[in-house]
Amino acid sequence: MRIGKQDQAFTAIATSDEHTITVRGHDLVGELIGQIDFTDYFWLLVCGVRPTPAQMAAMNACLVAIAEHGLVPSVQAARMTLAAGPDAWQGAIAAGLLGMGTVVAGSSEVAGRFLAEVVAAGGDEAAAIAALERVKAKKQKVPGLGHPQHSSGDPRADKLLEIADNLGVSGAHIGALRHLGKHAPGIMNRPLPINVSGAIPAVILDAGWPLAALKAVPLLARTAGLAAHLYEESQRPIGFILSHNADLAITYDGEPAK
Repeated sequence: MRIGKQDQAFTAIATSDEHTITVRGHDLVGELIGQIDFTDYFWLLVCGVRPTPAQMAAMNACLVAIAEHGLVPSVQAARMTLAAGPDAWQGAIAAGLLGMGTVVAGSSEVAGRFLAEVVAAGGDEAAAIAALERVKAKKQKVPGLGHPQHSSGDPRADKLLEIADNLGVSGAHIGALRHLGKHAPGIMNRPLPINVSGAIPAVILDAGWPLAALKAVPLLARTAGLAAHLYEESQRPIGFILSHNADLAITYDGEPAK
């Protein structure tokens, strides 16, 4: 993107005047509030058009699948932030979202871009095998495959792929993911089941969601989970317990005091 003066200063998302608020060509009060659910609205806001029933069902399933997974690092960061500043929900939510990188939660975007590369190369078994060989040569992890807890198969991923098949949205990305899942164990010499971070981008990309907006899905979903943890933290605090136990778990190996 060019830095400095920008031409064509426009937005197609929303505008308002004294009497109306228009969002993506729809009257917010007359057409949307009370007549559209939030997943439908999320799709409309990002894509500019309302989703089909199959697209909305696929997105709903993905959002539910990734919204909550226990005391992961982003949740711990949020809860400890709220413990330190009980009035700063916005800061605690931000702390949790900032912790969603390529390893935790944001890994869906990495997997999605990897799948897009395989699809661009043909999306067939040959393309998947070639991609796996490149990953192996670089001694990298295969995006979207493997799970430390669900080594025999991630049940969330299995369910999402089943839903996509039933909705009729399964396409090139899910096909590429299944090819990767089929050949990865033999090429990488270890169990590598399809995980939820691979299933989510495969499902929503095949449903028609834009690749460039992929990271918005886990961010939105995890915001709901963080809200639950922050409400619980305000009622039954564990933030300082988390902090204290982290301190106990780490051994100092620096220079002793003089």
